[in-house]
Amino acid sequence: MTEFTSNSSRVTRVGDRKIQKGEAAKPLKSKAQKARSPSPAALRSMLGANLRQLSRQAKSISALCRELGINRTQYNRYLGGESFPRPDVLHRICSHFGVDARILLEPVDSILFKTHVPELNPAFSDLLRRAASPLSEDLLPSGFYRFTRRCFVLDDVYVQGIITISRQNDLTVIKGFDPKEAVLAQGLEVTQQRREFGGTVIAQDDGFAILVSRRGSATTHFNYLAPIPAPEGHFWLGYTARAARDQETARRVERQTYEFLGPRIKDALPAARLAGLCNPDDLMPCIRSLLRIGEPFQS
Repeated sequence: MTEFTSNSSRVTRVGDRKIQKGEAAKPLKSKAQKARSPSPAALRSMLGANLRQLSRQAKSISALCRELGINRTQYNRYLGGESFPRPDVLHRICSHFGVDARILLEPVDSILFKTHVPELNPAFSDLLRRAASPLSEDLLPSGFYRFTRRCFVLDDVYVQGIITISRQNDLTVIKGFDPKEAVLAQGLEVTQQRREFGGTVIAQDDGFAILVSRRGSATTHFNYLAPIPAPEGHFWLGYTARAARDQETARRVERQTYEFLGPRIKDALPAARLAGLCNPDDLMPCIRSLLRIGEPFQS
């Protein structure tokens, strides 16, 4: 850096730039930093591609815009990569789809598979060493699944939703969102935090167990499932149990099935559109058979 003065001002030269007296010098970015920084056009393009993929879950773009409270013309500009949403609008979009601001930077498929996994406490590592070992892809492939179970609080009403299974840090992890209708049925406020759940999959001799919890919550569900041969696809059958006091108005244990849909988000979109509460007659015949509808669970 060199400095020189004239009769009227003091000028500092930084590289090829001249900085007048009183002007703050901005740090120069290296060529490597510039190469790593995505351009505004690239960010808009990534956002548009992700929104187009996420919007396929909606019945229609018009209905989606009404739910989001966003003008249809403006939303089309987001879809086309022509414009950025304001921070408050971006937050509204992310909360609705259950993602975060990384939709500006990464393909949505990779975002859905990322979740924080706590390390196993050393005090239990010897006891759970085998159980905490990674499950093979043959036993439980990474990808999207549909879960089906009876509602804990409503008789003759069933819940279907979508989850993801992925591998992180040598662990097999689960992430998903309860359908809005299922949260409402429990008398809870429908928020992203109430709907989101995640956990760790633990190997068992003839299947696997899952410890599931909600973000910011101290409640835990325990799931156990085992593979079931079925010509209609890849199915797992077991049960889910919630940690709750014994109540006459709600059950704590229900049979549950998992159905593997595929490794890509587009494989799960048809099932995602049907997620929510349904009647037994709306279920696939093979799922009705596995859940043994009408038979009480033998605890």
